[in-house]
Amino acid sequence: MSDMTETQKSGLVRYLPLIAIFTAAVIGAFTLRDYLSFEALRDNREALIAFRDNNYLLTVLVFIAAYTAIVTFSLPGAAIASITGGFLFATFPGALFNIAAATMGATLIFLAARWGMGEKLAAKMEASDGAVKKIKDGIDENQWSMLFLIRLVPAVPFFVANLVPAMVGVPLHRFVISTLLGIIPGAVVYTSVGAGLGDVFARGETPNLGIIFEPQILLPILGLCALAALPMVLKLFKK
Repeated sequence: MSDMTETQKSGLVRYLPLIAIFTAAVIGAFTLRDYLSFEALRDNREALIAFRDNNYLLTVLVFIAAYTAIVTFSLPGAAIASITGGFLFATFPGALFNIAAATMGATLIFLAARWGMGEKLAAKMEASDGAVKKIKDGIDENQWSMLFLIRLVPAVPFFVANLVPAMVGVPLHRFVISTLLGIIPGAVVYTSVGAGLGDVFARGETPNLGIIFEPQILLPILGLCALAALPMVLKLFKK
Protein backbone atom coordinates (compact mmCIF):
# COMPACT_ATOMS: atom_id res chain seq x y z
CA MET A 1 0.00 0.00 0.00
CA SER A 2 2.84 2.33 0.89
CA ASP A 3 4.64 1.52 -2.37
CA MET A 4 1.49 2.31 -4.33
CA THR A 5 1.11 5.65 -2.55
CA GLU A 6 4.73 6.55 -3.25
CA THR A 7 4.26 5.62 -6.90
CA GLN A 8 1.19 7.83 -7.14
CA LYS A 9 3.06 10.72 -5.52
CA SER A 10 5.98 10.22 -7.89
CA GLY A 11 3.61 10.24 -10.86
CA LEU A 12 1.97 13.45 -9.64
CA VAL A 13 5.34 15.15 -9.20
CA ARG A 14 6.20 14.34 -12.81
CA TYR A 15 3.11 16.21 -13.98
CA LEU A 16 3.74 19.32 -11.85
CA PRO A 17 5.79 21.20 -14.51
CA LEU A 18 3.08 20.61 -17.12
CA ILE A 19 0.36 21.61 -14.66
CA ALA A 20 2.27 24.81 -13.84
CA ILE A 21 2.72 25.63 -17.53
CA PHE A 22 -0.93 24.96 -18.32
CA THR A 23 -2.11 27.04 -15.35
CA ALA A 24 0.17 29.94 -16.24
CA ALA A 25 -0.98 29.78 -19.88
CA VAL A 26 -4.65 30.00 -18.89
CA ILE A 27 -4.09 32.83 -16.42
CA GLY A 28 -1.82 34.69 -18.84
CA ALA A 29 -4.34 34.45 -21.65
CA PHE A 30 -6.79 36.51 -19.59
CA THR A 31 -4.48 38.81 -17.62
CA LEU A 32 -1.54 39.63 -19.90
CA ARG A 33 -3.25 40.20 -23.24
CA ASP A 34 -3.31 43.98 -22.77
CA TYR A 35 0.28 44.13 -21.54
CA LEU A 36 1.84 42.02 -24.33
CA SER A 37 0.40 43.92 -27.28
CA PHE A 38 1.45 46.34 -29.99
CA GLU A 39 -0.46 49.12 -28.23
CA ALA A 40 1.54 48.57 -25.03
CA LEU A 41 4.78 48.67 -27.01
CA ARG A 42 3.70 51.85 -28.78
CA ASP A 43 2.70 53.60 -25.56
CA ASN A 44 5.90 52.67 -23.71
CA ARG A 45 8.39 52.95 -26.57
CA GLU A 46 10.15 56.06 -25.28
CA ALA A 47 10.63 54.61 -21.80
CA LEU A 48 11.94 51.34 -23.28
CA ILE A 49 14.43 53.12 -25.51
CA ALA A 50 15.64 55.29 -22.63
CA PHE A 51 16.09 52.25 -20.38
CA ARG A 52 17.95 50.41 -23.16
CA ASP A 53 20.30 53.33 -23.77
CA ASN A 54 21.16 53.56 -20.08
CA ASN A 55 21.24 49.81 -19.31
CA TYR A 56 21.98 47.93 -22.52
CA LEU A 57 23.26 44.66 -21.06
CA LEU A 58 20.52 44.56 -18.41
CA THR A 59 17.91 45.22 -21.11
CA VAL A 60 19.22 42.29 -23.15
CA LEU A 61 19.11 39.94 -20.16
CA VAL A 62 15.63 41.05 -19.07
CA PHE A 63 14.33 40.81 -22.63
CA ILE A 64 15.68 37.28 -23.14
CA ALA A 65 14.31 36.16 -19.76
CA ALA A 66 10.87 37.64 -20.51
CA TYR A 67 10.74 36.14 -24.01
CA THR A 68 11.82 32.75 -22.66
CA ALA A 69 9.02 32.88 -20.07
CA ILE A 70 6.47 33.82 -22.75
CA VAL A 71 7.41 30.76 -24.80
CA THR A 72 7.77 28.39 -21.84
CA PHE A 73 4.35 29.21 -20.44
CA SER A 74 2.69 29.66 -23.87
CA LEU A 75 1.68 33.21 -22.96
CA PRO A 76 0.13 35.54 -25.53
CA GLY A 77 2.52 37.93 -27.25
CA ALA A 78 5.32 35.83 -28.76
CA ALA A 79 5.06 37.70 -32.07
CA ILE A 80 5.07 41.03 -30.22
CA ALA A 81 8.14 39.89 -28.29
CA SER A 82 9.95 39.15 -31.56
CA ILE A 83 9.00 42.56 -32.90
CA THR A 84 10.16 44.17 -29.66
CA GLY A 85 13.53 42.47 -30.08
CA GLY A 86 13.90 44.15 -33.46
CA PHE A 87 12.63 47.48 -32.16
CA LEU A 88 15.10 47.55 -29.26
CA PHE A 89 18.15 45.90 -30.81
CA ALA A 90 17.70 46.20 -34.63
CA THR A 91 17.58 43.19 -36.95
CA PHE A 92 21.04 42.23 -35.76
CA PRO A 93 21.69 41.35 -32.97
CA GLY A 94 17.94 41.42 -32.25
CA ALA A 95 17.36 38.25 -34.28
CA LEU A 96 20.03 36.43 -32.26
CA PHE A 97 18.36 37.41 -28.99
CA ASN A 98 14.94 36.33 -30.31
CA ILE A 99 16.23 32.99 -31.56
CA ALA A 100 18.11 32.28 -28.31
CA ALA A 101 15.10 33.11 -26.12
CA ALA A 102 12.60 31.17 -28.26
CA THR A 103 14.90 28.13 -28.34
CA MET A 104 15.40 28.15 -24.56
CA GLY A 105 11.67 28.51 -23.93
CA ALA A 106 10.84 25.74 -26.39
CA THR A 107 13.43 23.46 -24.78
CA LEU A 108 12.00 24.02 -21.30
CA ILE A 109 8.47 23.13 -22.35
CA PHE A 110 9.81 20.13 -24.31
CA LEU A 111 11.61 18.86 -21.19
CA ALA A 112 8.53 19.40 -19.03
CA ALA A 113 6.34 17.48 -21.47
CA ARG A 114 8.85 14.65 -21.91
CA TRP A 115 9.37 14.29 -18.16
CA GLY A 116 5.64 14.40 -17.47
CA MET A 117 4.30 12.00 -20.07
CA GLY A 118 6.49 11.91 -23.15
CA GLU A 119 8.84 9.18 -21.98
CA LYS A 120 6.00 6.86 -20.98
CA LEU A 121 4.05 7.51 -24.16
CA ALA A 122 7.09 6.95 -26.39
CA ALA A 123 7.89 3.70 -24.53
CA LYS A 124 4.32 2.47 -24.96
CA MET A 125 4.40 3.28 -28.68
CA GLU A 126 7.71 1.46 -29.03
CA ALA A 127 6.37 -1.64 -27.23
CA SER A 128 3.06 -1.72 -29.11
CA ASP A 129 2.20 -3.65 -32.26
CA GLY A 130 0.35 -2.91 -35.47
CA ALA A 131 -0.41 0.58 -36.74
CA VAL A 132 0.90 2.40 -33.65
CA LYS A 133 4.27 0.71 -33.96
CA LYS A 134 4.44 1.57 -37.68
CA ILE A 135 3.69 5.20 -36.93
CA LYS A 136 6.44 5.30 -34.30
CA ASP A 137 8.93 3.65 -36.65
CA GLY A 138 8.01 6.07 -39.42
CA ILE A 139 8.59 9.04 -37.13
CA ASP A 140 11.92 7.62 -35.94
CA GLU A 141 13.11 7.13 -39.52
CA ASN A 142 12.31 10.74 -40.45
CA GLN A 143 12.90 12.67 -37.24
CA TRP A 144 15.13 15.38 -38.68
CA SER A 145 12.79 16.03 -41.60
CA MET A 146 9.73 16.03 -39.35
CA LEU A 147 11.32 18.41 -36.85
CA PHE A 148 12.43 20.92 -39.47
CA LEU A 149 9.07 20.67 -41.24
CA ILE A 150 6.95 21.51 -38.19
CA ARG A 151 9.26 24.44 -37.41
CA LEU A 152 9.19 25.87 -40.92
CA VAL A 153 5.47 25.52 -41.68
CA PRO A 154 3.94 28.82 -40.46
CA ALA A 155 0.55 27.18 -39.84
CA VAL A 156 1.90 24.87 -37.10
CA PRO A 157 1.44 26.56 -33.67
CA PHE A 158 4.71 26.96 -31.82
CA PHE A 159 3.54 25.15 -28.68
CA VAL A 160 2.40 22.18 -30.78
CA ALA A 161 5.85 21.98 -32.35
CA ASN A 162 7.25 21.86 -28.81
CA LEU A 163 4.93 19.17 -27.45
CA VAL A 164 4.71 16.68 -30.34
CA PRO A 165 8.45 15.81 -30.38
CA ALA A 166 8.35 15.20 -26.62
CA MET A 167 5.50 12.72 -27.07
CA VAL A 168 7.29 10.61 -29.69
CA GLY A 169 10.66 10.28 -28.01
CA VAL A 170 12.77 12.78 -29.96
CA PRO A 171 16.26 13.14 -28.41
CA LEU A 172 16.96 16.48 -26.74
CA HIS A 173 19.90 17.40 -28.99
CA ARG A 174 17.83 16.87 -32.14
CA PHE A 175 15.03 19.00 -30.77
CA VAL A 176 17.35 21.85 -29.79
CA ILE A 177 19.28 21.88 -33.08
CA SER A 178 16.15 21.67 -35.27
CA THR A 179 14.44 24.38 -33.21
CA LEU A 180 17.45 26.69 -33.31
CA LEU A 181 17.83 26.38 -37.08
CA GLY A 182 14.18 25.96 -38.00
CA ILE A 183 12.95 29.19 -36.42
CA ILE A 184 15.59 31.38 -38.08
CA PRO A 185 13.50 32.40 -41.13
CA GLY A 186 10.44 33.47 -39.14
CA ALA A 187 12.55 35.12 -36.43
CA VAL A 188 14.47 37.21 -38.95
CA VAL A 189 11.23 38.32 -40.65
CA TYR A 190 9.54 39.47 -37.43
CA THR A 191 12.74 41.03 -36.08
CA SER A 192 13.13 43.06 -39.27
CA VAL A 193 9.52 44.23 -38.90
CA GLY A 194 10.38 45.41 -35.39
CA ALA A 195 13.50 47.17 -36.64
CA GLY A 196 11.30 49.34 -38.86
CA LEU A 197 8.80 50.20 -36.13
CA GLY A 198 10.11 53.74 -35.81
CA ASP A 199 8.70 54.63 -39.24
CA VAL A 200 5.47 52.75 -38.47
CA PHE A 201 4.99 54.73 -35.26
CA ALA A 202 5.72 57.98 -37.09
CA ARG A 203 2.94 57.21 -39.57
CA GLY A 204 0.52 56.16 -36.82
CA GLU A 205 0.12 52.71 -38.34
CA THR A 206 0.12 49.15 -37.04
CA PRO A 207 2.80 46.65 -38.17
CA ASN A 208 1.69 43.90 -40.51
CA LEU A 209 1.99 40.73 -38.40
CA GLY A 210 0.73 38.68 -41.35
CA ILE A 211 3.77 39.57 -43.42
CA ILE A 212 5.09 36.03 -43.12
CA PHE A 213 2.17 34.85 -45.28
CA GLU A 214 2.91 37.29 -48.11
CA PRO A 215 4.25 35.63 -51.29
CA GLN A 216 7.76 37.13 -51.18
CA ILE A 217 8.22 35.72 -47.67
CA LEU A 218 6.06 32.59 -47.76
CA LEU A 219 7.37 31.11 -51.02
CA PRO A 220 11.02 30.85 -49.88
CA ILE A 221 9.85 29.31 -46.57
CA LEU A 222 7.71 26.80 -48.46
CA GLY A 223 10.79 26.00 -50.52
CA LEU A 224 12.65 25.20 -47.31
CA CYS A 225 9.67 23.04 -46.24
CA ALA A 226 9.94 21.11 -49.51
CA LEU A 227 13.65 20.51 -48.89
CA ALA A 228 12.90 19.31 -45.36
CA ALA A 229 10.23 16.92 -46.66
CA LEU A 230 12.36 15.61 -49.54
CA PRO A 231 14.11 12.82 -47.56
CA MET A 232 10.72 11.48 -46.43
CA VAL A 233 9.40 11.53 -50.00
CA LEU A 234 12.51 9.73 -51.31
CA LYS A 235 12.18 7.05 -48.65
CA LEU A 236 8.52 6.60 -49.54
CA PHE A 237 9.32 6.08 -53.23
CA LYS A 238 12.14 3.64 -52.39
CA LYS A 239 9.70 1.55 -50.37
